[in-house]
Amino acid sequence: MAVLPVQDGLMPTPARVVLVCGVLLLTLTLLNAGLAESFTPELQRAEVLCGMASVGLMLVAVLWTRADPTQVKPRQLIGEQGLRLEPSLQADLKEELAWGSHMLLTATPAATLLVLWRNQVILRRGLLRDADAVFTPGPICRRAMERETTVSLVNTTLFPGRHEFDPVLDNLPAVLIVPLGSEGVVILGGWSERCFSQADEQWLEGWGARLRTKLETATTGLHCRVDPA
Repeated sequence: MAVLPVQDGLMPTPARVVLVCGVLLLTLTLLNAGLAESFTPELQRAEVLCGMASVGLMLVAVLWTRADPTQVKPRQLIGEQGLRLEPSLQADLKEELAWGSHMLLTATPAATLLVLWRNQVILRRGLLRDADAVFTPGPICRRAMERETTVSLVNTTLFPGRHEFDPVLDNLPAVLIVPLGSEGVVILGGWSERCFSQADEQWLEGWGARLRTKLETATTGLHCRVDPA
């Protein structure tokens, strides 16, 4: 059975119909029991079955009417749309960062994105804070890098360490942190609580693995290059 989202706090029409049917059936069951001259075993079994059916219909209406997290309204986040890319990066890395960040910001409910590699912010895109805001990885990012596991803060108000991400953007409602091995992270900030789906997380993890390979390859090539005498 499809689950319809609640709109403006009201019960969807199909759920109302099911609820009304359940209440009506329960009312008729009680009325039938009240008008009966005698209670035979058959009547008692029928009353029990009708009562269970009516309660079941009302329960279906309640389960049908549930809050859909994707319907949460976006917050009014303060920032300016922009792109800040480390100018010293190689052309292919710039292209990869530009492509990946564009896809994430357009295909997911992301408001801002930051890439940190070897203690240097190499990309900021989306809604941006002022240039004076310096991001330093805190306990949450360090734990993600140490364990090389994705960290999802579906509602940052529930996490005391949420201020770690204030230099990215103030009052981010949701944050995804994907490590680039033990040397970097990709931070994706969402417009609202619980806005990122499992598919968004998998998409970001896939791009993070691809980006990590490119960054490590570029760094290795740079270190191995020998300038002519």
